[in-house]
Amino acid sequence: MNGVTWDQGIATVTEVPLQGMITLRGSLTDPKVKKAATGAAGVDMPGQGQANCVEDRGICWMSPDEVLVLCPYGSVSTNLEKMQTILGAVHSLVVDVSDARAVFDLAGSHAREVLAKLVPVDLARDQFTSGMFRRTRMAQVPAAFWLHDSDRLRIVCFRSQAQYVYDLLKTASASGSDIDCF
Repeated sequence: MNGVTWDQGIATVTEVPLQGMITLRGSLTDPKVKKAATGAAGVDMPGQGQANCVEDRGICWMSPDEVLVLCPYGSVSTNLEKMQTILGAVHSLVVDVSDARAVFDLAGSHAREVLAKLVPVDLARDQFTSGMFRRTRMAQVPAAFWLHDSDRLRIVCFRSQAQYVYDLLKTASASGSDIDCF
C-alpha cells in the first residue's frame, strides 16, 4: 500500500513501512529461546500478554510458545541466522513472516475509540495500558495490536487483508464518528 496515510477524520491511519517480523516458537522459558529473541530485537523479553517495543524493534507475546520478534526489515536475514545459531538443537521454529504481514499506526486522541469500535477489547486508559498486547479479531479478520505510545496504537494484520483493515480503520475514524467514550 506504499505507506498510505489517511488523516481526514478523528484519527490518523498510516501504513508503516516494511517491518521485519520473525515468528519464534519454542519454550519461552528456555534460556536459548529467550536469548535468540532478545538478541535479535535488542529489548527484554515481555511477559504474557505483553509487548516490549522501541521504534522498529521489539518482542510481542503471541501465545505460551510463540513470540513475534520485530527488527529492521533489512536485518531479517542476519537476525534469522543469528537466532538459528543461538538455538542450535533446541526444539524451536524460526520463520521470516515480514512479507506476510502489514502494519498500521492508528494515532490521535481518538485512536482508542476508533479501535474499540472494531475489536472486543476494553481499551479504556486504565484497562489497556502501555506494554499490553492483544491478538483478536478486527471485524472479520485476525489482528494483533499494542499501544506504541500514549495516543498511538500499532496494528498487525495479514498483508492479504491490509486493504480491508485500512478501510475499516478509515470508516471507524470518519469525521463526526467520535463517541467520546474514553
